[in-house]
Amino acid sequence: MDWSRAIDSYCERLGPGFWAEPWNAVTNAAFVIAAVVAYIVAARRGAVDWPIAVLVVITVLVGIGSFLFHTVATLWALLADVIPIQLFIVFYFLFAMRRFAGLPWWGAGLATVAFLVFSFLGEGVLGEWLGPVMNGSEGYVPPLLALLMVGGVLVSVGRTGAGWSLIAGGLIFAVSLTFRTLDMAVCGQFPRGTHFIWHTLNGVLLGFLVIALARYGVVRRRGGPKEGGAA
Repeated sequence: MDWSRAIDSYCERLGPGFWAEPWNAVTNAAFVIAAVVAYIVAARRGAVDWPIAVLVVITVLVGIGSFLFHTVATLWALLADVIPIQLFIVFYFLFAMRRFAGLPWWGAGLATVAFLVFSFLGEGVLGEWLGPVMNGSEGYVPPLLALLMVGGVLVSVGRTGAGWSLIAGGLIFAVSLTFRTLDMAVCGQFPRGTHFIWHTLNGVLLGFLVIALARYGVVRRRGGPKEGGAA
């Protein structure tokens, strides 16, 4: 496998140069800024523990990996882009099941496995039905649906702070996903494309979700639960 193979998947890239996608590259700063803001907010609430720290670090890695992909634009850089994104999705779902839904770790783990199966099957079905239309965005639809569905369930059982936060996150994600999908479709009219808006909104989304976990997540300690924030 040629790990140095060049990849050209976005409207803005017109050549092989390092800065051939300046907007797509620079807007990855949104992830780093989001990580810093989320850490500061969580620290002020006394809510920084290992799950929050893991999510903050992964958010920074998302920005770094995406920056590499939109500058170097090779197969290995694609992995540097994709892997942190998938790690954030998996770990956030796991922590949400633990701290929002109140499941024990084994239950949160099983729910996460079920979510991964749902995502794999959903991506396959959507790829067959809507692959050419979605411009490679079909893999993000299952996480979007999970945000909305889990948020709705949490609202229905009284965890309104956590629930509405996930629903709000789902709406932000839906808008950002729309801009990712439209990137190549609008290329003729807007040569810069719209992928950079996906980066900006997703930076907002990841920071928002980490802050929601710090605010509304229930941290279970010995002697009883400790509320991360009022629901």
